[in-house]
Amino acid sequence: MNGAPVLCGQAIEHAYQGRVVLDGASLALRPGEVVSLLGANGAGKSTLLRILLGLLAPSAGRVSLDGRPLAAYARRELAGKLAYVPQVHATPFPYTVRQIVSLGRLPASGLFAALSGDDRDAVEQAIARLGIEHLAARPYTEISGGERQLALIARALAQGSRLLVMDEPATGLDYGNQIALLDLLHSLAVDGYGILKTTHHPDHVLAGSDRVALLQHGRIVADGAPADVLTAARLSELYGVAIAPVRLPDGRLVVAPCLST
Repeated sequence: MNGAPVLCGQAIEHAYQGRVVLDGASLALRPGEVVSLLGANGAGKSTLLRILLGLLAPSAGRVSLDGRPLAAYARRELAGKLAYVPQVHATPFPYTVRQIVSLGRLPASGLFAALSGDDRDAVEQAIARLGIEHLAARPYTEISGGERQLALIARALAQGSRLLVMDEPATGLDYGNQIALLDLLHSLAVDGYGILKTTHHPDHVLAGSDRVALLQHGRIVADGAPADVLTAARLSELYGVAIAPVRLPDGRLVVAPCLST
């Protein structure tokens, strides 16, 4: 983990149709760390991500990037620093996976310019890093949801941004690809990327995150090392069922439900 936070949301408030979604939520991201945002359905995780990305304006609070208000950035300049991987993405056109990944170069190349040699290199490097070379020529509309998710992550890497914001990136991935994704995110953090992701999997947090933030009642109620934050009491309160971290013989922590006998 390196230096001061570069993406900061402070005291963020937001309401939707009269319902308070965020009520003073604060969250920061540094280079070289994987941060997981954990919360029950409807807690406001995706809303907080959209505000941190500048896609949605908060009713109160402040978001800054490299010490500047997010609103001070032009969209193209912001895209060079901050990339988004949505939970779902659909296109009505049968673009190939390579063409989808190439869209990540638009902030650098412009809308109507042909890709340069450097652009094409960035696209191929992103495809290789995600291990999806075998999908590159296939229509994006004809691959699985999990494969589409990998293509979207490759698109974010091709964009060249050093901060990645991901909304449930493990969605649609089978177990093997979930583990491979955690390993990829760790390797990106080692390379200096800052990664913020939402997840519904406490085990993923324990296995592959440097920090975890718990979003509850519109606020970040805990933020710190996963082993310290994910206590039985906090997990049980967050999800409304009895859950507890369990230490395996090899020393690893996993989360297990406390089932009735």
